[in-house]
Amino acid sequence: MAEETPPVDEMHYEQLAQDALRGVIRAALERAAGPDGIPGAHHFYITFRTRAPGVSVPPDILAKYPEEMTVVLQHQYWDLKVEPNRFSVMLKFGGMPKVLAMPYTAVTRFYDPSVQFLLQFETPLELEVAEEEPAPEPESPPPSGDDGPKVVSLDQFRKK
Repeated sequence: MAEETPPVDEMHYEQLAQDALRGVIRAALERAAGPDGIPGAHHFYITFRTRAPGVSVPPDILAKYPEEMTVVLQHQYWDLKVEPNRFSVMLKFGGMPKVLAMPYTAVTRFYDPSVQFLLQFETPLELEVAEEEPAPEPESPPPSGDDGPKVVSLDQFRKK
């Protein structure tokens, strides 16, 4: 019985899907950056890798969060700038304003607890290979009732 070589995904559909889902983050942030800010009760928990390429975090914040951190965009955020491949925002830490900037590829989770909407992203393969130790599992979003978050995961589309 001859072994068949599995087909090669030269279209890189999994990466295309992740890029499209990151576009959802960009669109939500574009609305938040508009004159009316974040509408209604919506607010965002954005978790990102602090040492990912293109991330700019002040040294004192990086020392406190050397791998990953979560920021909340709700009432007190300033100068939200949304670009095609990255965004930046000013937040206060201990009463001091600090600017954080990152590409969308650094985001590992985007969660809007007001509607239980969650996007979770995998670490790109090239970063997984570069890591010496496995990355810790991201924290679960805060519980808010009986209904769990609506998770959009690419696992359901993978061949087993």
